[in-house]
Amino acid sequence: MPIASTSSYTKVQYLQRQAASLLLYQSVLQGEVGMAFLELLQAIRYTDADARGCLQAYGSYFHALAAKNQNWEDYLITQLLFSDNPFTKLAQVQEFEDLPPALLAAVRHDLQVLQSLYECSSASLSEWIQGVAHMPISPVVWYKEQELVGGETKFATYLQELDNWGDAVEELAAYYRQCGSGLFAEYRALRWQAGQFIGIRYSDPIKLSALVGYESQKDALLKNTEFLLSGEMALHVLLYGSRGSGKSSLVKSLLNEYSDVSGKGKAQGSLRLLEVAKSDLKDLPKIVEHLRGVSQKFIIFVDDLSFEEDDDAFKALKVVLEGNLTARSQNVVVYATSNRRHLIREFFVDRPTPKDNEEIHAWDTMQEKLSFSDRFGLTLTFEPADQKTYLKIVHHLAAQAEINITQEDLEFQALQWATRHNGRSGRTARQFVDFLKADLTLFHANNKTSNT
Repeated sequence: MPIASTSSYTKVQYLQRQAASLLLYQSVLQGEVGMAFLELLQAIRYTDADARGCLQAYGSYFHALAAKNQNWEDYLITQLLFSDNPFTKLAQVQEFEDLPPALLAAVRHDLQVLQSLYECSSASLSEWIQGVAHMPISPVVWYKEQELVGGETKFATYLQELDNWGDAVEELAAYYRQCGSGLFAEYRALRWQAGQFIGIRYSDPIKLSALVGYESQKDALLKNTEFLLSGEMALHVLLYGSRGSGKSSLVKSLLNEYSDVSGKGKAQGSLRLLEVAKSDLKDLPKIVEHLRGVSQKFIIFVDDLSFEEDDDAFKALKVVLEGNLTARSQNVVVYATSNRRHLIREFFVDRPTPKDNEEIHAWDTMQEKLSFSDRFGLTLTFEPADQKTYLKIVHHLAAQAEINITQEDLEFQALQWATRHNGRSGRTARQFVDFLKADLTLFHANNKTSNT
């Protein structure tokens, strides 16, 4: 096959050699964009007769960046910061001075390699393509304004100002210690599914400010969450009460209240919400061990909790709530919601009788079932909303939605909605306001169209 011009060949050969020499950060180039970049270098280095392979490789590279909606430079930095490797893991749990010298030397080497790849911009690649393919103009260059967020932006700026990225090892260790690495750095919300952590890209945006009522329960949950974030021993929490009272919304709102890295407090930005389905609770002890030693703080969220008799999930949750020989992890708490005060279903037939000859201590067994909720350190009760509370929630949500109708009309429609639908609750109020806002918006749009 024809070989690229001497100039581009030498530069590409150097970059390929650099990429191949990575010791810890190989994952940076293992995603779709990284692989497309490496394949493009190979296509430039060995250009086929009519350069079709080279042009196709550039198209794949352009497409990969566009799909990620990132520049090459931004992509490289985010992959660096999200990388999961021995250094990123150890940096979260050990002081910088205690990290192995060989590990630090490897990181220093890899940072210098990544700097050389960072400096190979998409514009440079486009010019090389123009040269090896003998095109009158260079291919379109993918470019968009930098959109890194929070700590990523700060660290990217720091790197850009350095002549030698190898000098950033200590700063990088500090970043991992504060922000974590891997999926836990990339996602604020995750779920446990099929034995692994899955990132949730679009988590529920519910804000604490949107929730009205149950102020004492809210204050207690906030205080307990702040214990968790400050490194104190926080309690496991059971949120028990009627359907639609906002128990799940309150837990989910904590993520948006405390996960902003620009917020107050040194632990701000460290909160993660991990959703675990009841069917996966048997994995709970294993999940907690995975999270032990990670720099972030985790709320394990279990929604609509209840158990059947002899349920393995019951036994696994009991181990996490009560502990065993393994020390409890201080960066993990369980927040569970339930519509049942007694989490294990009890039938009249379960109640022991004098003739019960199957178990000598049957009353003890029944009490074990009924008292399971007591194993949560904090139980918050959410009573059904009365009319006054329901209308208060409606007014609050209507004001946030900027609905402009009279108070009398709003309350009349809200009460009618509750009667015809699911009764008075925070969920019903939210459904009513969402419907009313859409209805009024469409009404005004139709009026505007008919008047033109």
